[in-house]
Amino acid sequence: MNRVIGILLLACSAVCWAQEKYVGGDMSMLQKYEANNVAYKDQSGQKITDVLQYVKGESVGWNSVRVRLFVNPQEKSPEGAYDPQVCQNLTYVLPFCQRVKAEGMTLMLDFHYSDTWADPANQWIPAGWATLNDEELADTVYAYTKECLEALVAANATPDFIQIGNEVSYGMLWSADVNRSSSTNRCFSTSPEENWERFRNLLSHASAACREVCPDAQIIIHSERSGKSNVLKDFYTRLASVDYDIIGLSYYPFWHNGLSVLSSTLKMLQNNFPDKTVQIVETAYYYQWQPAIGEGIDYDFSSKWAISPAGQAAFIRDLCEELKNHSNVNGLYWWFPEENGNGPDNKVLTGWINRGLWDDNNHKAMPGLYALQGYIRELTAMEAVEANPEGEVRYYNLQGQRIPTPLPGIPYIIIK
Repeated sequence: MNRVIGILLLACSAVCWAQEKYVGGDMSMLQKYEANNVAYKDQSGQKITDVLQYVKGESVGWNSVRVRLFVNPQEKSPEGAYDPQVCQNLTYVLPFCQRVKAEGMTLMLDFHYSDTWADPANQWIPAGWATLNDEELADTVYAYTKECLEALVAANATPDFIQIGNEVSYGMLWSADVNRSSSTNRCFSTSPEENWERFRNLLSHASAACREVCPDAQIIIHSERSGKSNVLKDFYTRLASVDYDIIGLSYYPFWHNGLSVLSSTLKMLQNNFPDKTVQIVETAYYYQWQPAIGEGIDYDFSSKWAISPAGQAAFIRDLCEELKNHSNVNGLYWWFPEENGNGPDNKVLTGWINRGLWDDNNHKAMPGLYALQGYIRELTAMEAVEANPEGEVRYYNLQGQRIPTPLPGIPYIIIK
Protein backbone atom coordinates (compact mmCIF):
# COMPACT_ATOMS: atom_id res chain seq x y z
CA MET A 1 0.00 0.00 0.00
CA ASN A 2 1.57 3.29 -1.09
CA ARG A 3 1.59 6.62 0.67
CA VAL A 4 2.93 9.36 -1.59
CA ILE A 5 5.59 11.79 -0.34
CA GLY A 6 4.19 14.97 1.12
CA ILE A 7 1.93 13.61 3.84
CA LEU A 8 4.20 14.73 6.64
CA LEU A 9 3.87 18.35 5.53
CA LEU A 10 0.47 18.39 7.16
CA ALA A 11 0.76 15.75 9.82
CA CYS A 12 1.45 18.34 12.49
CA SER A 13 -0.64 21.14 11.04
CA ALA A 14 -2.93 23.06 13.34
CA VAL A 15 -6.50 21.84 13.73
CA CYS A 16 -9.02 24.41 12.52
CA TRP A 17 -12.41 23.80 14.11
CA ALA A 18 -15.54 25.30 12.64
CA GLN A 19 -17.74 27.12 15.13
CA GLU A 20 -21.14 25.91 16.29
CA LYS A 21 -21.18 22.70 14.33
CA TYR A 22 -22.12 19.40 15.88
CA VAL A 23 -21.07 15.88 15.02
CA GLY A 24 -21.81 12.64 16.81
CA GLY A 25 -24.25 9.78 16.85
CA ASP A 26 -27.41 8.29 18.30
CA MET A 27 -25.84 6.01 20.90
CA SER A 28 -29.04 4.94 22.65
CA MET A 29 -27.95 1.29 22.98
CA LEU A 30 -24.49 1.87 24.42
CA GLN A 31 -25.56 1.27 28.02
CA LYS A 32 -27.02 -2.09 27.09
CA TYR A 33 -23.82 -3.16 25.34
CA GLU A 34 -21.84 -2.03 28.37
CA ALA A 35 -24.13 -3.94 30.75
CA ASN A 36 -23.49 -7.09 28.71
CA ASN A 37 -19.70 -6.56 28.72
CA VAL A 38 -19.40 -6.30 24.94
CA ALA A 39 -15.84 -5.37 24.00
CA TYR A 40 -15.10 -2.13 22.20
CA LYS A 41 -11.66 -1.74 20.62
CA ASP A 42 -9.90 1.01 18.74
CA GLN A 43 -8.71 0.47 15.17
CA SER A 44 -5.48 -1.14 16.37
CA GLY A 45 -7.32 -3.62 18.60
CA GLN A 46 -6.68 -1.94 21.96
CA LYS A 47 -9.59 -2.14 24.41
CA ILE A 48 -11.59 1.05 24.93
CA THR A 49 -12.46 1.39 28.61
CA ASP A 50 -15.01 4.21 28.20
CA VAL A 51 -16.62 4.53 24.77
CA LEU A 52 -18.18 7.92 25.49
CA GLN A 53 -14.85 9.40 26.53
CA TYR A 54 -13.21 7.81 23.52
CA VAL A 55 -15.57 9.30 20.93
CA LYS A 56 -15.13 12.69 22.56
CA GLY A 57 -11.35 12.37 22.37
CA GLU A 58 -9.13 14.00 19.79
CA SER A 59 -8.80 10.92 17.58
CA VAL A 60 -12.58 10.71 17.04
CA GLY A 61 -13.58 14.30 17.75
CA TRP A 62 -17.32 14.04 18.40
CA ASN A 63 -19.01 16.79 20.40
CA SER A 64 -22.65 15.66 20.57
CA VAL A 65 -24.79 12.60 21.33
CA ARG A 66 -28.40 11.83 20.46
CA VAL A 67 -30.59 9.68 22.75
CA ARG A 68 -34.09 8.38 22.00
CA LEU A 69 -36.89 8.18 24.56
CA PHE A 70 -40.01 5.98 24.50
CA VAL A 71 -43.05 6.49 26.75
CA ASN A 72 -43.48 2.96 28.12
CA PRO A 73 -41.19 0.78 26.02
CA GLN A 74 -41.90 -2.90 25.61
CA GLU A 75 -39.22 -5.13 24.12
CA LYS A 76 -42.01 -7.28 22.68
CA SER A 77 -44.07 -5.37 20.14
CA PRO A 78 -47.89 -5.64 19.88
CA GLU A 79 -47.26 -7.99 16.95
CA GLY A 80 -45.20 -10.25 19.23
CA ALA A 81 -41.76 -9.52 17.81
CA TYR A 82 -38.89 -9.24 20.28
CA ASP A 83 -36.81 -6.09 19.89
CA PRO A 84 -34.28 -5.41 22.66
CA GLN A 85 -33.51 -2.01 21.13
CA VAL A 86 -36.83 -0.72 22.48
CA CYS A 87 -35.78 -0.17 26.10
CA GLN A 88 -35.22 3.58 26.46
CA ASN A 89 -37.62 4.88 29.08
CA LEU A 90 -36.78 7.84 31.30
CA THR A 91 -35.14 5.62 33.90
CA TYR A 92 -32.84 4.18 31.23
CA VAL A 93 -31.86 7.42 29.51
CA LEU A 94 -31.36 9.64 32.54
CA PRO A 95 -27.98 8.28 33.73
CA PHE A 96 -26.69 8.13 30.17
CA CYS A 97 -27.71 11.74 29.53
CA GLN A 98 -25.90 12.66 32.75
CA ARG A 99 -22.74 11.04 31.37
CA VAL A 100 -23.02 12.89 28.07
CA LYS A 101 -23.32 16.25 29.79
CA ALA A 102 -20.58 15.43 32.30
CA GLU A 103 -18.25 14.85 29.35
CA GLY A 104 -19.00 18.36 28.15
CA MET A 105 -20.82 17.16 25.05
CA THR A 106 -24.11 18.55 23.77
CA LEU A 107 -27.19 16.37 24.18
CA MET A 108 -30.03 15.79 21.73
CA LEU A 109 -33.12 14.20 23.27
CA ASP A 110 -35.39 12.44 20.77
CA PHE A 111 -38.98 12.10 22.02
CA HIS A 112 -40.71 9.28 20.13
CA TYR A 113 -44.08 9.86 21.86
CA SER A 114 -44.75 6.14 21.47
CA ASP A 115 -44.13 2.89 23.31
CA THR A 116 -42.15 1.62 20.32
CA TRP A 117 -40.47 2.84 17.15
CA ALA A 118 -41.95 5.99 15.66
CA ASP A 119 -41.22 6.40 11.95
CA PRO A 120 -43.18 7.28 8.78
CA ALA A 121 -45.10 4.01 8.89
CA ASN A 122 -45.48 3.82 12.68
CA GLN A 123 -46.62 6.69 14.86
CA TRP A 124 -48.86 4.74 17.19
CA ILE A 125 -50.25 6.32 20.30
CA PRO A 126 -48.88 4.90 23.60
CA ALA A 127 -51.16 2.26 25.07
CA GLY A 128 -51.71 4.32 28.22
CA TRP A 129 -52.93 7.29 26.18
CA ALA A 130 -55.20 5.40 23.80
CA THR A 131 -58.54 6.43 25.36
CA LEU A 132 -57.80 10.18 25.40
CA ASN A 133 -59.61 12.58 23.14
CA ASP A 134 -57.58 15.08 21.12
CA GLU A 135 -57.70 17.84 23.72
CA GLU A 136 -56.72 15.47 26.53
CA LEU A 137 -53.97 14.03 24.36
CA ALA A 138 -52.42 17.44 23.69
CA ASP A 139 -52.46 18.22 27.41
CA THR A 140 -50.84 14.85 28.13
CA VAL A 141 -48.09 15.50 25.58
CA TYR A 142 -47.37 18.80 27.31
CA ALA A 143 -47.36 17.25 30.80
CA TYR A 144 -45.24 14.24 29.77
CA THR A 145 -42.70 16.40 27.94
CA LYS A 146 -42.46 18.78 30.88
CA GLU A 147 -42.08 15.93 33.40
CA CYS A 148 -39.27 14.27 31.46
CA LEU A 149 -37.38 17.51 30.89
CA GLU A 150 -37.73 18.56 34.54
CA ALA A 151 -36.23 15.22 35.60
CA LEU A 152 -33.28 15.71 33.25
CA VAL A 153 -32.70 19.30 34.37
CA ALA A 154 -32.76 18.21 38.02
CA ALA A 155 -30.14 15.57 37.22
CA ASN A 156 -27.77 18.05 35.52
CA ALA A 157 -28.60 16.51 32.15
CA THR A 158 -30.34 19.39 30.41
CA PRO A 159 -30.76 18.73 26.67
CA ASP A 160 -29.31 21.22 24.21
CA PHE A 161 -31.51 19.98 21.36
CA ILE A 162 -34.98 18.46 21.71
CA GLN A 163 -36.76 16.52 18.98
CA ILE A 164 -40.53 16.74 19.45
CA GLY A 165 -41.31 13.51 17.61
CA ASN A 166 -39.28 11.13 15.49
CA GLU A 167 -39.65 11.12 11.67
CA VAL A 168 -43.09 12.69 11.93
CA SER A 169 -43.45 13.14 8.17
CA TYR A 170 -47.07 11.98 8.26
CA GLY A 171 -48.14 13.18 11.67
CA MET A 172 -47.83 11.62 15.10
CA LEU A 173 -49.77 9.88 17.85
CA TRP A 174 -52.07 8.02 15.51
CA SER A 175 -55.11 6.30 16.93
CA ALA A 176 -55.44 2.72 15.71
CA ASP A 177 -57.69 -0.25 15.31
CA VAL A 178 -56.93 -3.46 17.20
CA ASN A 179 -54.32 -4.61 14.69
CA ARG A 180 -52.81 -1.15 14.13
CA SER A 181 -53.65 -1.56 10.44
CA SER A 182 -55.37 1.79 9.94
CA SER A 183 -55.66 5.25 11.40
CA THR A 184 -57.67 8.35 10.65
CA ASN A 185 -54.96 10.73 11.93
CA ARG A 186 -52.31 10.51 9.21
CA CYS A 187 -51.18 13.74 7.55
CA PHE A 188 -50.66 13.62 3.79
CA SER A 189 -50.94 16.50 1.35
CA THR A 190 -54.45 15.27 0.60
CA SER A 191 -55.47 14.72 4.24
CA PRO A 192 -58.32 16.77 5.73
CA GLU A 193 -57.19 20.04 7.29
CA GLU A 194 -58.40 18.84 10.70
CA ASN A 195 -55.68 16.17 10.64
CA TRP A 196 -53.03 18.84 10.15
CA GLU A 197 -54.60 21.06 12.81
CA ARG A 198 -54.51 18.17 15.29
CA PHE A 199 -50.85 17.52 14.41
CA ARG A 200 -49.88 21.18 14.80
CA ASN A 201 -51.66 21.32 18.15
CA LEU A 202 -49.73 18.30 19.45
CA LEU A 203 -46.41 19.76 18.30
CA SER A 204 -47.24 23.14 19.80
CA HIS A 205 -48.02 21.61 23.19
CA ALA A 206 -44.73 19.71 23.10
CA SER A 207 -42.87 22.86 22.06
CA ALA A 208 -44.45 24.90 24.85
CA ALA A 209 -43.19 22.44 27.46
CA CYS A 210 -39.68 22.61 25.98
CA ARG A 211 -39.63 26.41 26.06
CA GLU A 212 -40.88 26.44 29.64
CA VAL A 213 -38.42 23.93 31.09
CA CYS A 214 -35.42 24.29 28.75
CA PRO A 215 -35.58 27.83 27.37
CA ASP A 216 -32.03 27.66 25.98
CA ALA A 217 -32.57 24.38 24.11
CA GLN A 218 -33.26 24.35 20.38
CA ILE A 219 -36.36 22.49 19.21
CA ILE A 220 -36.23 20.12 16.24
CA ILE A 221 -39.03 18.89 13.98
CA HIS A 222 -37.79 15.76 12.24
CA SER A 223 -38.73 14.35 8.83
CA GLU A 224 -37.16 11.62 6.70
CA ARG A 225 -38.39 13.02 3.36
CA SER A 226 -34.89 14.21 2.43
CA GLY A 227 -35.23 12.51 -0.95
CA LYS A 228 -38.58 14.19 -1.71
CA SER A 229 -37.97 17.94 -1.81
CA ASN A 230 -41.51 18.85 -2.88
CA VAL A 231 -43.07 16.77 -0.09
CA LEU A 232 -40.67 18.27 2.44
CA LYS A 233 -41.47 21.81 1.34
CA ASP A 234 -45.21 21.18 1.73
CA PHE A 235 -44.65 19.57 5.14
CA TYR A 236 -42.71 22.42 6.73
CA THR A 237 -44.89 25.06 5.09
CA ARG A 238 -47.90 23.52 6.84
CA LEU A 239 -46.05 23.72 10.19
CA ALA A 240 -45.23 27.43 9.91
CA SER A 241 -47.27 28.29 12.99
CA VAL A 242 -45.37 25.84 15.25
CA ASP A 243 -42.58 27.22 17.44
CA TYR A 244 -39.33 25.39 16.58
CA ASP A 245 -35.75 26.15 15.54
CA ILE A 246 -34.23 23.30 13.53
CA ILE A 247 -35.32 21.17 10.60
CA GLY A 248 -34.05 17.68 11.39
CA LEU A 249 -33.56 15.23 8.52
CA SER A 250 -32.87 11.54 8.16
CA TYR A 251 -30.63 10.85 5.18
CA TYR A 252 -29.78 7.29 4.16
CA PRO A 253 -28.62 7.09 0.53
CA PHE A 254 -30.01 3.58 0.07
CA TRP A 255 -33.48 4.98 0.85
CA HIS A 256 -33.22 8.66 -0.08
CA ASN A 257 -30.95 8.64 -3.17
CA GLY A 258 -27.58 10.26 -3.81
CA LEU A 259 -25.82 13.37 -2.56
CA SER A 260 -27.03 15.46 -5.49
CA VAL A 261 -30.63 14.84 -4.35
CA LEU A 262 -29.72 15.77 -0.79
CA SER A 263 -27.98 18.90 -2.05
CA SER A 264 -31.11 20.00 -3.92
CA THR A 265 -33.20 19.43 -0.81
CA LEU A 266 -30.85 21.46 1.38
CA LYS A 267 -30.87 24.33 -1.13
CA MET A 268 -34.67 24.25 -1.21
CA LEU A 269 -34.80 24.44 2.58
CA GLN A 270 -32.41 27.38 2.66
CA ASN A 271 -34.43 29.24 0.04
CA ASN A 272 -37.83 28.58 1.56
CA PHE A 273 -37.09 28.40 5.29
CA PRO A 274 -34.14 30.78 5.74
CA ASP A 275 -34.83 31.22 9.47
CA LYS A 276 -34.36 27.50 10.19
CA THR A 277 -31.10 25.68 10.76
CA VAL A 278 -30.87 22.14 9.35
CA GLN A 279 -29.29 19.10 10.99
CA ILE A 280 -28.84 15.60 9.60
CA VAL A 281 -30.01 13.86 12.77
CA GLU A 282 -29.73 10.36 11.27
CA THR A 283 -27.49 8.88 8.61
CA ALA A 284 -25.72 5.56 8.04
CA TYR A 285 -24.24 3.32 5.34
CA TYR A 286 -23.53 -0.41 5.14
CA TYR A 287 -20.04 -1.82 5.56
CA GLN A 288 -21.04 -5.44 4.90
CA TRP A 289 -24.02 -7.50 3.71
CA GLN A 290 -26.23 -4.82 2.19
CA PRO A 291 -29.73 -6.08 1.29
CA ALA A 292 -30.89 -6.19 -2.32
CA ILE A 293 -33.00 -3.47 -3.90
CA GLY A 294 -36.62 -4.16 -3.06
CA GLU A 295 -35.62 -6.36 -0.12
CA GLY A 296 -34.62 -3.62 2.30
CA ILE A 297 -33.18 -0.80 0.21
CA ASP A 298 -34.39 1.37 -2.66
CA TYR A 299 -31.07 2.47 -4.19
CA ASP A 300 -27.73 0.70 -4.59
CA PHE A 301 -24.65 2.93 -4.47
CA SER A 302 -22.13 0.12 -4.02
CA SER A 303 -20.42 1.04 -7.30
CA LYS A 304 -19.68 4.48 -5.82
CA TRP A 305 -19.16 3.54 -2.19
CA ALA A 306 -18.19 -0.10 -1.82
CA ILE A 307 -19.98 -2.17 0.81
CA SER A 308 -16.87 -2.35 2.96
CA PRO A 309 -15.33 -0.42 5.86
CA ALA A 310 -13.40 1.72 3.36
CA GLY A 311 -16.53 2.30 1.27
CA GLN A 312 -18.47 3.35 4.35
CA ALA A 313 -15.70 5.81 5.24
CA ALA A 314 -15.67 7.13 1.66
CA PHE A 315 -19.42 7.82 1.93
CA ILE A 316 -18.84 9.68 5.19
CA ARG A 317 -16.09 11.84 3.71
CA ASP A 318 -18.20 12.69 0.68
CA LEU A 319 -21.21 13.49 2.86
CA CYS A 320 -19.09 15.74 5.09
CA GLU A 321 -17.75 17.61 2.09
CA GLU A 322 -21.25 18.06 0.66
CA LEU A 323 -22.66 19.40 3.91
CA LYS A 324 -19.90 21.99 4.10
CA ASN A 325 -21.38 23.53 0.95
CA HIS A 326 -24.60 24.39 2.81
CA SER A 327 -24.36 27.19 5.34
CA ASN A 328 -27.79 26.36 6.77
CA VAL A 329 -26.58 22.94 8.02
CA ASN A 330 -24.81 22.68 11.38
CA GLY A 331 -25.20 19.10 12.58
CA LEU A 332 -24.45 15.51 11.52
CA TYR A 333 -25.34 12.40 13.54
CA TRP A 334 -24.67 8.73 12.73
CA TRP A 335 -27.48 6.39 13.64
CA PHE A 336 -26.52 3.43 15.89
CA PRO A 337 -22.72 3.80 15.61
CA GLU A 338 -22.26 1.60 18.69
CA GLU A 339 -23.59 -1.52 16.94
CA ASN A 340 -21.06 -4.18 17.87
CA GLY A 341 -22.17 -7.76 17.24
CA ASN A 342 -25.12 -9.52 18.80
CA GLY A 343 -23.88 -9.47 22.36
CA PRO A 344 -23.92 -12.41 24.80
CA ASP A 345 -27.03 -14.57 24.44
CA ASN A 346 -28.56 -12.07 21.98
CA LYS A 347 -29.50 -9.72 24.81
CA VAL A 348 -28.37 -6.63 22.93
CA LEU A 349 -29.42 -7.17 19.33
CA THR A 350 -31.36 -9.99 17.69
CA GLY A 351 -29.54 -9.60 14.36
CA TRP A 352 -26.83 -7.58 12.66
CA ILE A 353 -27.76 -4.34 10.94
CA ASN A 354 -24.23 -3.80 9.56
CA ARG A 355 -24.29 -0.02 9.51
CA GLY A 356 -22.46 0.73 12.77
CA LEU A 357 -18.93 2.08 13.16
CA TRP A 358 -17.50 -0.90 15.03
CA ASP A 359 -16.93 -4.17 13.20
CA ASP A 360 -19.50 -6.76 14.30
CA ASN A 361 -16.95 -9.52 13.73
CA ASN A 362 -13.93 -8.34 15.71
CA HIS A 363 -15.22 -5.36 17.77
CA LYS A 364 -12.63 -2.99 16.26
CA ALA A 365 -13.43 0.59 15.35
CA MET A 366 -13.65 1.15 11.61
CA PRO A 367 -12.29 4.10 9.61
CA GLY A 368 -15.71 5.74 9.39
CA LEU A 369 -15.66 6.41 13.13
CA TYR A 370 -12.71 8.73 12.66
CA ALA A 371 -13.85 10.23 9.34
CA LEU A 372 -17.01 11.84 10.74
CA GLN A 373 -15.08 14.62 12.43
CA GLY A 374 -14.21 15.82 8.94
CA TYR A 375 -17.57 17.61 9.01
CA ILE A 376 -16.50 20.06 11.72
CA ARG A 377 -12.81 20.36 10.91
CA GLU A 378 -10.35 19.67 8.14
CA LEU A 379 -8.50 16.41 8.72
CA THR A 380 -4.75 16.55 8.66
CA ALA A 381 -3.17 14.52 5.89
CA MET A 382 -2.07 11.86 8.38
CA GLU A 383 -5.62 11.53 9.68
CA ALA A 384 -6.86 11.28 6.11
CA VAL A 385 -4.45 8.39 5.59
CA GLU A 386 -5.69 6.61 8.72
CA ALA A 387 -9.29 7.03 7.56
CA ASN A 388 -8.43 5.67 4.13
CA PRO A 389 -6.76 2.30 4.80
CA GLU A 390 -7.64 0.65 1.50
CA GLY A 391 -5.99 3.26 -0.67
CA GLU A 392 -8.71 5.30 -2.38
CA VAL A 393 -6.99 8.09 -4.34
CA ARG A 394 -7.64 11.54 -2.86
CA TYR A 395 -6.09 14.97 -3.41
CA TYR A 396 -5.47 17.69 -0.80
CA ASN A 397 -4.14 21.24 -0.97
CA LEU A 398 -1.35 22.35 1.36
CA GLN A 399 -3.89 23.53 3.95
CA GLY A 400 -5.21 19.99 4.31
CA GLN A 401 -8.46 20.62 2.44
CA ARG A 402 -9.65 17.98 0.02
CA ILE A 403 -9.83 19.09 -3.64
CA PRO A 404 -11.52 17.31 -6.58
CA THR A 405 -8.47 17.33 -8.88
CA PRO A 406 -5.11 19.13 -8.75
CA LEU A 407 -4.62 22.27 -10.81
CA PRO A 408 -1.54 22.70 -13.01
CA GLY A 409 1.27 24.54 -11.24
CA ILE A 410 -0.41 24.43 -7.81
CA PRO A 411 1.29 22.25 -5.15
CA TYR A 412 -0.87 19.45 -3.83
CA ILE A 413 -0.74 16.20 -1.87
CA ILE A 414 -1.97 12.89 -3.23
CA ILE A 415 -2.95 10.03 -0.93
CA LYS A 416 -3.55 6.56 -2.29
